[in-house]
Amino acid sequence: MAHLNIEIKARCTSPQHIRRILQQHNARFVGTDTQIDTYFNVPAGRLKLRQGTIENALIYYRRPDQSGPKQADVWLYPCPNGPAMKDLLAAALGVRVEVIKQREIYFVENIKFHIDQVEGLGSFVEIEAIDSDLSIGTEKLRAQCQMFLDLFAICSEDLLERSYSDMLEQTAERSANK
Repeated sequence: MAHLNIEIKARCTSPQHIRRILQQHNARFVGTDTQIDTYFNVPAGRLKLRQGTIENALIYYRRPDQSGPKQADVWLYPCPNGPAMKDLLAAALGVRVEVIKQREIYFVENIKFHIDQVEGLGSFVEIEAIDSDLSIGTEKLRAQCQMFLDLFAICSEDLLERSYSDMLEQTAERSANK
């Protein structure tokens, strides 16, 4: 099923500050998920298989690489048998990179929050304003993201343009060139 997200990803120097703000807004804590996202080679966008203790899905998305709020078109397919799907996709497309993380998941209405600890990269926060049935609209989603961006006091230099997968590939390239 396709849906629309407006997303923000940023470095997070104080996860406790983010948690306090979320508590003040009566966020629903879903849990802490240990996730492995396997990215596959595709000609456009990104295709990943998420295997976690809470979330398990095949996810395809298209999103520009830019800092700040950005639109993402997302297709999500629940995938409870991750190992078999991973083998199939690896054989058909090849694995690009794997991202391993601990993810705290929260919700305030239609807004999903992640506090992530990503192996090899560090701590991050993500804000996803989600329009699952295309009834909310881009303008309101952007306003929701901006409100929490301001509440969290995220500096513009902490905003990230790229996905964790891109960042891990860049780190690996730098290590290989040393």
